[in-house]
Amino acid sequence: MASFNLLLLPGDGIGPEVMTEVQKVAGFLDKAGIASFETETDLVGGASFDAHKKAVTDAAVARAGAADAVLFGAVGGPKWADVPYGERPEAGLLRLRKDLGLFANLRPAVCYPALADASSLKREIVEGLDIMIVRELTGGVYFGEPKEIVTLETGEKRAVDTQIYTTHEIERIAAVAFDLARLRRNKVTSSEKNNVMKSGVLWKQVVTALHQRDYKDVELEHHLADACGMQLVRWPKQYDVIVCDNLFGDMLSDVASMLTGSLGMLPSASLGAPDAKTGKRKAMYEPVHGSAPDIAGKGLANPLAMICSFGMALRYSFNLAEAADLVDRAVADVLASGLRTKDIAAAGQNAVGTTEMGDAVVKALQHLN
Repeated sequence: MASFNLLLLPGDGIGPEVMTEVQKVAGFLDKAGIASFETETDLVGGASFDAHKKAVTDAAVARAGAADAVLFGAVGGPKWADVPYGERPEAGLLRLRKDLGLFANLRPAVCYPALADASSLKREIVEGLDIMIVRELTGGVYFGEPKEIVTLETGEKRAVDTQIYTTHEIERIAAVAFDLARLRRNKVTSSEKNNVMKSGVLWKQVVTALHQRDYKDVELEHHLADACGMQLVRWPKQYDVIVCDNLFGDMLSDVASMLTGSLGMLPSASLGAPDAKTGKRKAMYEPVHGSAPDIAGKGLANPLAMICSFGMALRYSFNLAEAADLVDRAVADVLASGLRTKDIAAAGQNAVGTTEMGDAVVKALQHLN
């Protein structure tokens, strides 16, 4: 039985609660003889600031680099609203992405048949939805320099955030999108703002050239990011794989999340480049939802996005596609049975808590196995 090393970074808010449910799933896989997981746990975000006055320590980053994969919960909350900007909880997440070279963020948006009515859109628009948003994660406006607020001679303040992309950064994220499309429905939509942003002009040029050189078999189209956002709520099933920069990927993936019924249903994977010798990638897996401090500690959080993030780790880091499929089927079966946490429950429908939902997924796994 294969054995893997996992670093768990539960973080803040509901992060520790949903991470507990993932550990149940990992425990099932161990008992079933599918795979064994050795786990370490460390602090990140506000929890790390409280203990170390840093959003993430050098030691935690080193552990993340040594692990076969990292599972990340969530960070942030009003408790840390006034900490120094460089040590805000989100800075820990950004440092992990940057230091581990996690440039490719994969955010699937899948609408389970049982949840089609939970979406704010009509059933016929979202039922059967299965799209993948590929977001560039270590460049663009979130990391560009200068990034500053300065006081002018007039006394006014001026804020600057810099959007920067190179040919290499655009090529490598586009290649991830094209490769994924070949395994899906063979269509890529590249989304940027080439009409008003020079970085968008370069993005379109580089993606088009890469397509012509290496991926002519894949259908390619270009949508301006604002138009893409509109089309996502008009007719999302026109899309297969959408590739975009850091900022637009952040925004469009959150739009896509609501097509599925809840942020609590969306997993994600952040991947680095394959190692030249081993072929392995640094990787971190996290739910798209935030720390939800308003429900933290109440046992109300939906753990399915965290569980599905672990499923993505099985697929992309551990080469356990059958186990990943098993987790996906277990989640689908639990939802088909009518079980709901509060965020995806219909009005008047009884909702279960975090622990009950996690237990139900394990029970479904046992039945399927």
